[in-house]
Amino acid sequence: MRGLWRLVLAVALVCGIGLLPWLSRTDPALTVLKARAAERTPTPEVLASVRADLGLDAGPLHLLGRWAGGLLHGDAGRSWISGDAVLPSVVHALGVSLLLMGAAIVVAIGTAVVVCARTLRLGARRRLAGRRPGGSGAAVLAALPEFLTASVLATVVGVHLGWLPALGWYGPQWMVLPALSLGLPAGALLGRLLDDLLPGAFAEPWARAAAARGIPERRIARQALRRCVPGLLPNLGLFLVGVTGGSVAVEQVFDIPGLGRSTLQAAVAQDLPVLQTSTLALVLLAAVVGGLVRLVARFALGPALRDGALQSLHGARESLHGARESLHGPKVPARGRLPLLYGALLVCVVAVSLPRDPLALNTAARLEVPSWAHPFGTDSLGRDMLARVGHGALTTLALALAISAAALVIGVLLGLLPRLSGPLVDTVNAVPPVLAGLLVAGVAGSGPTTPALAVAAVAWTPLAAHAAALLQQERATLHLEATRSLGASRWYVLRRELLPAVLPPVTRHALLRLPAVALALAALGFLGLGAQPPSPEWGLLLAENQPYAERAPWTVLAPAAVLALLGALAVTVTGGVRVPRVLRSTRGTDVAPGSGPGSGPASAAEPEAEAEPEARESAVAGTGAR
Repeated sequence: MRGLWRLVLAVALVCGIGLLPWLSRTDPALTVLKARAAERTPTPEVLASVRADLGLDAGPLHLLGRWAGGLLHGDAGRSWISGDAVLPSVVHALGVSLLLMGAAIVVAIGTAVVVCARTLRLGARRRLAGRRPGGSGAAVLAALPEFLTASVLATVVGVHLGWLPALGWYGPQWMVLPALSLGLPAGALLGRLLDDLLPGAFAEPWARAAAARGIPERRIARQALRRCVPGLLPNLGLFLVGVTGGSVAVEQVFDIPGLGRSTLQAAVAQDLPVLQTSTLALVLLAAVVGGLVRLVARFALGPALRDGALQSLHGARESLHGARESLHGPKVPARGRLPLLYGALLVCVVAVSLPRDPLALNTAARLEVPSWAHPFGTDSLGRDMLARVGHGALTTLALALAISAAALVIGVLLGLLPRLSGPLVDTVNAVPPVLAGLLVAGVAGSGPTTPALAVAAVAWTPLAAHAAALLQQERATLHLEATRSLGASRWYVLRRELLPAVLPPVTRHALLRLPAVALALAALGFLGLGAQPPSPEWGLLLAENQPYAERAPWTVLAPAAVLALLGALAVTVTGGVRVPRVLRSTRGTDVAPGSGPGSGPASAAEPEAEAEPEARESAVAGTGAR
């Protein structure tokens, strides 16, 4: 049934792309003519000749049928622009993107390990109860846009220092800078999500028993990773597919002939054979990666997932939080002051900028360095960068918050229905953001709401994948089996057990993605799918000033710094996301169903010597820690 649903979604997506020129109410003959020969005059005779050559007069359904029929025989047709065979070019572009994906995932995994290394070290030593959560540096790194990271690396490392080549795709050396540009932000985000789950794993009984038996710290840390990684594998799979088709900006900066870049060029030129074949390749890749991710997740958890023998990471994390509060007392810790500090800085930037005019031109003050008159300097037209950054925050942040809230609700609801949402997540994630924007613009038209609709159409996918993975593990926990055996209804289990375990980590995930949503909004606007220059949206500021990054780096650093400040604010706020009181499970108290001995996680502050030797041995053997 899942395979049939996936097939229906893939067919619907390919058909929607085949109808894109007609949905957008543009003449595909005119678009193709401009791509082929921009200097030719589009007279009616010339346009008629192009239509006859491409078979456009027969209508979109005939074109789709002809393309699908040829595909069954291994022929995806020929490009409307170049006339070359489509299938070999798409296969070559896919191979380039897969190589880039492999290098980027190595960088991302290494970055994620560095981000959560402190938690792994303290958890293996049983010292997490006194840990002060950090992660602001990782949040800043995750908030940096990929094209900005790519531009800085290409300019500094590739051009000025000359350490690595910055343009082209001719060998392993040419992969390093693009892989860093893609892997560093993604690895920082994955590391933060993993760092959020690890305290719960270290608070489980097996970890305390392993430490009491003197098992080496490295082995305990490795088993904690094995316990937590399955909950992040769906998002890792989304990253793999997203890198393959969505790394358009990085491929443009480094001149890489990958699948994302060819898909964007085909979408802009309305080269339907190339566009449809590229999208189909991404959908098939998403299906393969999704299947492999599910198999790896089941293998990593072992028979505990099948037998309902897992402990609840949520319950263990709440126990650890209680232990930390008992150690630090009622005083507000530093992590509670950091969001106030970052929020105050962001509010100050906006408040100081409001009296300034973001559109005032002064060509005599072009690219001025920061000064008292212009604290953030000026851009290439002499406009005050502080005014533009502050005014852009009002609309960008409001839309980003609304979209993130909607994505959170949709993601959690669809995460409750994994059979429905799994194929849907894989298919939607296979669509590059630019192509999603073009599809939304084709249906809803180009306007100020188009970027919001386009980003909202894809922003829920990582949250749904995260929620479904956590729910799968939570349904296989011991305490939930005990709760059901005591006669608890489905509504009780959902409201008091499942939602309290899923909502906090998924909400923290949504907050971590807030800067990326804000940037995606403005980036689509820059592509002509919404607000146009001289609008002071953050993505527009970064894109407009990117050519001047070498001469006037402050024009790029100012909006990037505010975006990084937003990321630091988001990650520090996530530390305070707790279960709502109306949803909070009674697990861990003496009245909770199934809260008897052995059903719930013990407190992280308990002495390790309290665990019975038999319980320690069985816990360690059950998790494979021996």
